[in-house]
Amino acid sequence: MRIPTDTKWRQIIIAVAACLLVWLAWRGLPNPAVAFIIAIVPLAVIGVFRAPVLVVLLFVCFSFFRLHEAFPLLYQLKIPKLLSLAAISVLFWNIFIAETIKPYWRFEFTPLTIFIVLITVGVPLATNVAEAQNYYTQVYSKIVLMLFIVAWLLREEKDFLLGVRMIVISGIAIAYVAIYNKLNGIGLVEETRVTIGREIDSSLGDPNDLSSVLQFPLSFAVAFVLTARTGFFNRLLGLVGIVMLMYAILATQSRGALLGVMSVFGLYGWRYVKNKLLFVGGGGLAAMVLYVAAGVGSRKTAQSSDGGLDTSSEQRLHAWEAAIGMATAYPIFGVGLHSYYSNYYAFTPKWDGLNHAVHSTWFGVLAESGYIGFIFFITLFVGLIRSGIRNMKTVDRHAATISPAVSVATQGALMGLVGTAVSGSFLTMGFTWPIYIAAAFVISIAQFLEDSYGAQDGKAVPAAPKKPSRLERLRARLKAGRAKR
Repeated sequence: MRIPTDTKWRQIIIAVAACLLVWLAWRGLPNPAVAFIIAIVPLAVIGVFRAPVLVVLLFVCFSFFRLHEAFPLLYQLKIPKLLSLAAISVLFWNIFIAETIKPYWRFEFTPLTIFIVLITVGVPLATNVAEAQNYYTQVYSKIVLMLFIVAWLLREEKDFLLGVRMIVISGIAIAYVAIYNKLNGIGLVEETRVTIGREIDSSLGDPNDLSSVLQFPLSFAVAFVLTARTGFFNRLLGLVGIVMLMYAILATQSRGALLGVMSVFGLYGWRYVKNKLLFVGGGGLAAMVLYVAAGVGSRKTAQSSDGGLDTSSEQRLHAWEAAIGMATAYPIFGVGLHSYYSNYYAFTPKWDGLNHAVHSTWFGVLAESGYIGFIFFITLFVGLIRSGIRNMKTVDRHAATISPAVSVATQGALMGLVGTAVSGSFLTMGFTWPIYIAAAFVISIAQFLEDSYGAQDGKAVPAAPKKPSRLERLRARLKAGRAKR
C-alpha cells in the first residue's frame, strides 16, 4: 500500500524531531531516562489529540482512585497534573477548533449548575476561607469540570465500554493494594481496618474514604457479569472485580460501605431474580454473612462497654447535630466548602477534645452549603435517579438491538448512584468524585439514547403513522364510494 506524500513527510518530520530531542537531551541531561521521556513527547501530543476520551478518562481514574498514591512508583511523575493539562487542551481543541464535540444542555444540568454557583459564591464567604479556596481549586473545580467533559465526550458505544472497563480496572488495582496491605498489616487503623497511603496523607488513608472509592466500581463489575452478550473478557473482568472489590471493602470494615454494597446487590437481585420470595430470603441470609465476614463488631469504635451506643455511632449523632446547627447559623451559603471540620468545636453538643468528620453526605452538604444549597443538591440527586430509571426502561425496551456496553453502563451508573445514596448516609461524599462521575454517565447515556433510539428523557417517542398498504388504500376508496351512494 502506497503511503501518501504528505503523510510520509509528516512521519519523517516526527522521526527527525524525536532524534534531535534525544541528542539534545543526551548532551544536556545526565539521566538517559529523561532524554527518552522528552523524545516521546511529540508522539504523546499526537496521541492525546487522537484519543480524547482515553485522556479524560485517565485523568478521572487517577484523580478519583488516586492511583499515583496507591502505587509509589507513579507518585513522583505528577501524572494527574499532566493529564489535567492534556484534558483541558483536548476539550478546547475539540470544541472550539476541530468542532468534533458539540456541548448540549439537559434538564439535569440546571440544578447542578445552580448548586455549583451557590458553592462558588459561598467560597469567599466561608468561615474558613483558606480551606474553602484550597479545596475548591485543588479538588472540587476539577470534579465539576470533568463532569461536563465526560458527559459531552461519551457519545458512542465504544466510549461507554472504555469508560466502564477503566473504572473496573482502576477499582481492581486499588483493591489489590488494599488486600496486600491487609495481609501484611500495613497502615491498619484501629488494628484491623485497612488503609492505603496513610504515610503520605492520602485520601485513601481513611478506611471510610477508601471504602467509598472501592464501592463505586463494584456496580459496574456486577453489570459485566449479569448482562448478556458482554463477551468472555468483560465477564471475566467483572468476576475478578467482584471478588477483589468485595474482599477489599470488607477489609475496611465500613458499615456505610457495607450498606451500600447490600443495596447494589439487592437492586441487581430484584432485577434478575424472578422468584421474589427466594430473593428476600437469600438476601437476608447474605446480609448477615457479609456483616459477620466484615468483622464490624470487632472494631474498637464499634464496641460499647455499657450496652448503649458504640463510640462510632455516638460520634455520628453528635456530628449530625453539629451539621444542623451550622446550617441554622448560616442558612444561605452554609459554613463553606470543606469547612465543617474546623467548625465542629463551635457547634457540637458534646466536645471530646477532637474535631470529627460529619460522616454523612446529606448532613455534610447541609452544613457546608446551607438549606438552599441542600435543596438543590437533593433536587439534582432525585433528578439523576429518575433519569437513570428512564434510561433503564429505554434499554429494556430495546434490549434486542442495544449494545451490551450501553446496557452495562446504564445499569452500573444507576446502581452505583443508589449505592452511593445509601452508603452516603454514613460516608462523606457530597463533594467527592462518585456522585459526579455517576451523574456524567447517567446524563451522557440519556443523551445517547435520545439521539440513537428516539427516546426523549427516557420516554419513547410516539411512532410515526404507518403508511397504509395498497390493499388498505383500495378498501378505503371502496368504502368512500359506498358512502357517497
